[in-house]
Amino acid sequence: MKYYLLMYADEKGGAAVSKADMDVWLGKINAWKDAMEKAGVLLKGEGLHPTAAATTVRVREGKTVTTHGPFAETKEQLGGFYLIECKNLDEAIDWAAKAPGALFGSVEVRPTWDMDLMSATKALRESGVWKS
Repeated sequence: MKYYLLMYADEKGGAAVSKADMDVWLGKINAWKDAMEKAGVLLKGEGLHPTAAATTVRVREGKTVTTHGPFAETKEQLGGFYLIECKNLDEAIDWAAKAPGALFGSVEVRPTWDMDLMSATKALRESGVWKS
């Protein structure tokens, strides 16, 4: 099953870190990523720009409304994600617990929702094969 490891932390905390300390930190993240690759569970990983670069989009009464910045002010911000494939939730939690970011932020483990499966289910219902 596929899981997203959503990486949350206070993005302002990183601004005060020295270059040397940041290099050490990035080395730990790369070592964790490499371990997931070696184990064959890592499918993809992406980092995100800070929330100041975000644009939030809402549609109200048929009109698109955009707001620069994050959707909400929070203590921790989403900084990136890793998509992994594991046997079960316990294995995904084990990888999340090894994330360097879990030491000061949080890692949300969330199973994916297979959109292809939704399309197949819809087709079966429309064909009359599956009626539940």
